[in-house]
Amino acid sequence: MQGLDWVILGIYFVVLIAIGIWASTKRKKGGALFLAEHSLRWHHIGFSMWGTNVGPSMLIASASAGFTTGIVSGNYAWYAFVFIALLAFVFAPRYLGANISTLPEFMGLRFGQSTRNILAWYTIVTVIISWLALTLFAGGVLIRQVFDIPMWMSALVLVVISAFFTMLGGLKAVAYTNVYQMILLIVVSLVLVIVGLDRVGGIQALVDKVPSDYWVMFKPNSDEAFPWLPILLGYPVMGVWFWCTDQSMVQPVLAAKDLREGQLGTNFTGWLKILDVALYILPGIICFALFGDTLKNPDEAYLTMVENLFPVGMVGLVFAVLTACLVSTIGSALNALSTVFTMDVYVKNFKPGAPQWEINLVGRIVVLIGSVLAIVMTVAIDAIKGLNLFNVFQSVLGFIAPPMAAVFLLGIFWKRCTARAANVCLTVGTVFCLTVGILYLWPPAWLTMQWPHFMLLSFYLFVILIAGMILISLTDSDKTRYEIPAPVKEDWSRLAIGLWVALAVVMVSLYIYFN
Repeated sequence: MQGLDWVILGIYFVVLIAIGIWASTKRKKGGALFLAEHSLRWHHIGFSMWGTNVGPSMLIASASAGFTTGIVSGNYAWYAFVFIALLAFVFAPRYLGANISTLPEFMGLRFGQSTRNILAWYTIVTVIISWLALTLFAGGVLIRQVFDIPMWMSALVLVVISAFFTMLGGLKAVAYTNVYQMILLIVVSLVLVIVGLDRVGGIQALVDKVPSDYWVMFKPNSDEAFPWLPILLGYPVMGVWFWCTDQSMVQPVLAAKDLREGQLGTNFTGWLKILDVALYILPGIICFALFGDTLKNPDEAYLTMVENLFPVGMVGLVFAVLTACLVSTIGSALNALSTVFTMDVYVKNFKPGAPQWEINLVGRIVVLIGSVLAIVMTVAIDAIKGLNLFNVFQSVLGFIAPPMAAVFLLGIFWKRCTARAANVCLTVGTVFCLTVGILYLWPPAWLTMQWPHFMLLSFYLFVILIAGMILISLTDSDKTRYEIPAPVKEDWSRLAIGLWVALAVVMVSLYIYFN
């Protein structure tokens, strides 16, 4: 970081804070913080969902995957369009029709208060561990390396910035700043790709300098890292959980102005996911072509490109982009945490008639408490040596997907599914899945079985949970049935349908071309 880099980084923060303050003035005085007064348009929704999904660890990990295996890891980005479409046309109409603030509230309408309580605490723990602590840990490692400051200080800086927007303007401020930050991310990443391609000698030169299987999306089942069948069967479990039932991801859709904006916004997210391969994975492939003989650690691919290809000034802009990714993800997570605790725990269980000002106050207090907890957990994770806890926790969180996916899918598509089946799946099923995950990650000496691929194992767990829920529902003596409010009674936008059809055609064409 040189003088000009610091100046550019400073300008980024000034503009970011200015946008956040301006966005907060757009919120009606005394209005709710959590759903932006149902005012979000398609571009706010698209950039917010994509921004929540993007993090510096994703940038670095994607470039690393591109360096070692080519574009095959892009399946996790391109395959997502199927489940984003499921959100747009199956889940979103029901969520908006029920006029809910949180997804636990929606499941409470379907299965009753007990399910809502379980899912609320389930969501709170997931947000604190996955979205906050792990994102802060990954970002803190990066900032500590660049600026040479302690982990606690790195985490504190990131949380203060994110909490500022969340407390000041709620989801509206988070969504408006996400637009600015994600546009900046696209511009800087695109410049890095263009400069890298120019240094290599063009696209054809790049193709000639890397192995031919770097351009194939489907690897044979004998491939240890990316076999096609486990991805085909296992990713849908993760996809339904992440894109359709996770509060942090879905909240911008809940805040949509109407269903049309929600469907257009999710469609925009699908188009943005196409860029993941070009902006995140391709730099790693270019790095392999340029520095493959000298670079020993693939995780350094992204920053190696920045260090060797960008002049003074652009480096500061890159770190502004990495900070933007962090602020976007953390801000969305803090808002989701605040919404779920305030609406599903405080208002529902302790003070149902609380006035709006009190609800907003509690929401801001939850943001503060969540920030402190996340910092403490980040420092604790950093204090444990000799173990890559970031990768371990991310893997364990993958075992959380089957129970959530099973409960939401059967809850919506099968009227005979009972509350007892849902509650058993969310409690006993989660313990079962996490136990399998622990045995998978740290197998004891006596366990000599050959584990299937991680994604295939997730699919098997999902099938077991679905079978268990069906069995419990069919034998359940409690025949109480809850009715979800009808989906939004409005015609689907022809524009939204046309854009989704166009996206599907483009995605299928890309898969055909790269196979």
